[in-house]
Amino acid sequence: MSKVQIKILDNGPFRVTGDVELVDAEGNVYPAKPAFSLCRCGQSQNMPYCDATHKGKFDSCVRAEKELDL
Repeated sequence: MSKVQIKILDNGPFRVTGDVELVDAEGNVYPAKPAFSLCRCGQSQNMPYCDATHKGKFDSCVRAEKELDL
């Protein structure tokens, strides 16, 4: 089993890789995929997946806070 990674892409979706199950609010399971992108902008016509509608219309660059060695 591979470790799941969720990468926040600049001005784009969440890129999900690894063995993960995607489930909606009613408990319905989406078909399994080895990797997929989840929409962050809310404009996709293929929700919850990204369809690249965000390009040029969405601005978000998130960074994790770096830990300082003391």
